[in-house]
Amino acid sequence: MKNPRVASGLALALASAAVLSACGSSSSNSSTSSTSGSSGGSAATVVMGTAPDYLDPQLGYTTQSAEATYPTYTGLVTYAHKNGAAALTVIPGLATTVPTVSNGGKTYKATLRPGLKFSNGAVVKASDFTYSIERALKLNWGGDAFYTANIVGATAYQKGTSQTISGITTDDATGKITINLIAPYGAFDNVLAFPSSAIVPSGTAMKNLSNNPPPGVGPYQITNVVNGEASWTMTINPTYNAEAIPGIPPAHVNVNVKVEANNQTEAEDVLNGTADVFDPGDTLPPALISQITGSSHFTKEPIQQTFYFFLNTKIKPFNNILAREAVVEALNQSALSRLDSGNFSPGCYFLPPGIVGHPTAPCPYGDPSAGGSIAKAKALVAKAGLTGYPVDVYGETRSPRKEFVDYYASVLNQIGFKATEKILADATYFPTIGNLKLNPQTGFADWNQDFPNPIDFYLLLDKSSIQSTNNQNFSQVDDPHIQSELKALGSVPAAQLGTVSARWQALDQYVAKQAYEAVFGYQQWPKFASSRVNFAALDFIPLYGIDWSSIQLSQ
Repeated sequence: MKNPRVASGLALALASAAVLSACGSSSSNSSTSSTSGSSGGSAATVVMGTAPDYLDPQLGYTTQSAEATYPTYTGLVTYAHKNGAAALTVIPGLATTVPTVSNGGKTYKATLRPGLKFSNGAVVKASDFTYSIERALKLNWGGDAFYTANIVGATAYQKGTSQTISGITTDDATGKITINLIAPYGAFDNVLAFPSSAIVPSGTAMKNLSNNPPPGVGPYQITNVVNGEASWTMTINPTYNAEAIPGIPPAHVNVNVKVEANNQTEAEDVLNGTADVFDPGDTLPPALISQITGSSHFTKEPIQQTFYFFLNTKIKPFNNILAREAVVEALNQSALSRLDSGNFSPGCYFLPPGIVGHPTAPCPYGDPSAGGSIAKAKALVAKAGLTGYPVDVYGETRSPRKEFVDYYASVLNQIGFKATEKILADATYFPTIGNLKLNPQTGFADWNQDFPNPIDFYLLLDKSSIQSTNNQNFSQVDDPHIQSELKALGSVPAAQLGTVSARWQALDQYVAKQAYEAVFGYQQWPKFASSRVNFAALDFIPLYGIDWSSIQLSQ
């Protein structure tokens, strides 16, 4: 998932993801947002560095979006509302149990819980699930390959050659839902746990509803969206019945979310108590590091997120492996880490530590802890006959993302290219570079896990992810060896990933050898809140950030 914190990822990633970012004039949901939570306390305030790509669950694909949609929209399954690694467990959501699997891993069956209601009071029906997946496909959700590559009939529906998804059948009378897959896919429960797979009412408009998000089932409803997600309110859902859905507790307070592009101001607001939660995907300002890290309301949380520069393999100069190798050889990952206040560890492999398949072998091009070799890289560029070749380098405005690209562009110039920076607004960055008409040569990207499985990271190297809009495979990698391995490895159930760890390692070493991406590090996120937040009760979710429904205020 891209995390465009500004990113992811993501995320996200998720900033990321769609052909158009949510935009327009001020708009608000027809629901009225109260200023107090269920306990009568004042609303909490969350500050985040960039707006979500979308607040519509079937469009959002960044971590900022998921933070809002995860506690608002629930699917057949979801993730446990727990802190840390425990939050990576898939649990039943609107289904009575996690789906049963049969037919050699190709048939998933679930039953909808009875008596469920959307936030607008409408009754939830089994057929609403089919409609919700159809809606994600029609809206070109950034991860729609998870559906089209797996569910029978999903591609035909998306292309308009079928009126529905033939692989999904439902019975509103019994609540039974059956999903047939093209082939076994070991991470399909995780696909069902995406916010994009959450259930919305049949008939919900097939258009971007970020300024007036549709009804859902969850602790919150999203209201009062202003200026293309510059701010909004997470209002406690009056129809939510936590007793009907075990494992998803109710929210404690309403949450006002405000986008604050200056991370210095964002952190200061939390320190002085004018805001309550710092968005964990944002970078702590160096000037405040000692003050923040000395707080009892701060911890560093491990996540699985990869930072990299994409290298477009379809056009010059990076369709030449020598040019790609030169970039990797030249990068000083430690210097890049310092630009991020030292919050990530240098590396070269696409799969981050903590994900099955992360290689332990030495990097094929240089030692990330030793600094890059400009001389060696310059020689490679010259050997490729590309000295002086112009390169547009895309990046985001927000610190340290812009500083990453400033550094990267300077390195490209030092090794013989003629680099020009193309800095785009944070909220539109990933939708812009994800449009194939732009066909960008290179630029910044990151990916925060959608779920704890290497197949998720390899969405970005899968040829099926190359699409005209919402493209996730920025390097446009189309490699038969990768495709062959993904076909085999993707069918392995999540519980058996350890049995194919060596094979994933070999694939990731192959990708590093091909220099398809210039990886430079793996991040940690800050969990940081004001003194009035019950910090012990505040749940950090490695997938998305903070579970806003866990926010409790002491005053």
